[in-house]
Amino acid sequence: MHTLNIGILAHVDAGKTSLTERLLFDHGTIDRLGSVDAGDTRTDDGAIERRRGITIRSAVAAFTVGDTRINLIDTPGHSDFIAEVERALEILDGAVLVLSAVEGVQAQTRVLMRTLRRLRLPTLVFVNKIDRPGARAEGLLQDIRRKLTPHVAPIGAVRGLGTPDARVTPPRYGDELAESLADIDPDLLAAVVDGPAPTPDDLHKALAAHTADGSFHPILFGSALGGQGVSDLVESVVRLIPPAPTTGSTTPRGTVFAVRPGPGGERTAYLRLYDGEVTERQRLTFRRRDADGRTREVSGRVTRLDVTGGGSGPLTAGNIAALTGLAGVRVGDRLGQLTDRAPQFAPPSLETEVSARRPEQAARLRSALLTLADQDPLIHARPTDAGTTALLLYGEVQMEVLAATLAQDFGVEADFAPGRVRFLERPRGVGEDVEERPWHDGTRFWATIGLRVEPGPRGSGGVFAYETELGALPRAFHSAIEETVHTSMRTGLFGAAVTDYRVTLVRSGFVAPLSTAADFRGLTPYVLRRALERARTRLYEPYHAFETEVPLDALAPVTAHLASLGAEFTGTTGGSTAWVITGEIAARRVREAELRLPGLTHGEGVWWSRPSGDRELRSQ
Repeated sequence: MHTLNIGILAHVDAGKTSLTERLLFDHGTIDRLGSVDAGDTRTDDGAIERRRGITIRSAVAAFTVGDTRINLIDTPGHSDFIAEVERALEILDGAVLVLSAVEGVQAQTRVLMRTLRRLRLPTLVFVNKIDRPGARAEGLLQDIRRKLTPHVAPIGAVRGLGTPDARVTPPRYGDELAESLADIDPDLLAAVVDGPAPTPDDLHKALAAHTADGSFHPILFGSALGGQGVSDLVESVVRLIPPAPTTGSTTPRGTVFAVRPGPGGERTAYLRLYDGEVTERQRLTFRRRDADGRTREVSGRVTRLDVTGGGSGPLTAGNIAALTGLAGVRVGDRLGQLTDRAPQFAPPSLETEVSARRPEQAARLRSALLTLADQDPLIHARPTDAGTTALLLYGEVQMEVLAATLAQDFGVEADFAPGRVRFLERPRGVGEDVEERPWHDGTRFWATIGLRVEPGPRGSGGVFAYETELGALPRAFHSAIEETVHTSMRTGLFGAAVTDYRVTLVRSGFVAPLSTAADFRGLTPYVLRRALERARTRLYEPYHAFETEVPLDALAPVTAHLASLGAEFTGTTGGSTAWVITGEIAARRVREAELRLPGLTHGEGVWWSRPSGDRELRSQ
């Protein structure tokens, strides 16, 4: 038996969770269909997810078809959780992108297809809700080719579209598929033009090859609620998506893509294994690279192992298991070397401060936030001087979900300050400072510290290095300096966090037996600040890539408004029924653009944006 790890992806309300329920029900994993509206679905198992009717966290369930086990990963659909989606994509063998035959291609659908094509992940397109009034087929195909990718073709058709009697014809390989594949397959093009005409077997082989390499996407139709077309989808998944190859190595190699807290504080880590084998009681070492560039290791012994769809183990290559007993493990941790591909997503660009509604819960709130941040590296939590906790987030919905999580899982009611755009600083040049057993603020520090600050490579975070001999100071003193450097860099010369820096210890000394680690923690911020002042910094603001679709008569006013907000345009396409405008805009201007768009487009404009990096603040 081989395993396929398949992601179900879609924009909100396209029906992906309903499709997951249908697949599990049809293949005997569950004995009744759950409902998103009723809040009793298998994969949206959290109370918050059921109450809001949206998927927040990636969930895994399995079923078997013949000699193939299919692990379904149901991913979030809301744009605030796009990072959760991309982390799940990393461990997939293929994906099913769900569209609604009624609502059609949405902004989030475009985001997902871009990511899927960038990763060259084998992807099938499933057009759902064919039995709903207003369902479209031909017009939707045109939208898919124009807005997502031209390299698609239907391998089935629908009778009675838009009615309760809608039915799907079995997949077939005809002229439309041949012509579409010929655009990317020279051999098939020659056969179509010069003959002999490709046979259905030729078309199937070409379709399988180009689906497998992520260059082509077959389209299937159906209804998750009614069950039409779902069996054809499953057959196509098995026939067209190959399992991931393994190297044959016996050394375990895998990725943790989700972590769930459990009663008593233990964690359950979901591990996708690429090579080797993992068993209960086995000791594992996971590695991660922190934002400051340092490599961390977390070790632990597996106390329980539950293979998805396969019982108690062992976990073999290609499969997924839930592991307990690994204290300190985080999302994104690697079993094996840190050379695997990593998900590519920009960090959150919104910052908020969280405070306990009841003062007596302040300590519990801080502990809860640090616990959540420790499990998920995308939730950056740090204490502030005002006694609150600062958090980095992607959007307002994520903030609401986090507030509900704190109340439900930790019993803490929290207030969130309005989100503000998070700025960053980077060193301009090189600065250095040395202090030898000085007095500061009336306090004597029995320590000598010399630090040099210089720019690091973009994306490197913060790096601490030594030019002194490692044995020149006791290890505790070295640790005190390094930890204080990274903590102090949370506030730069303009008040923003400093990133992409390299701080080098160029001189050090202590006085035995008077010096303590506290001396080095106390002196380091003074030395570092003066070195940073000599290096100087530049202030950077986050940017979003945006895409907006507007009616033909709204192109001029929309582009004029975006230009007034400082947007930089990268393209304008379309022109037959609507214009699609793409570009980049400062994150602090995004909300203003979103609010103005309906008035400029008579309510017909569609806006999408996501973090895309940062740029130096122009007004500086």
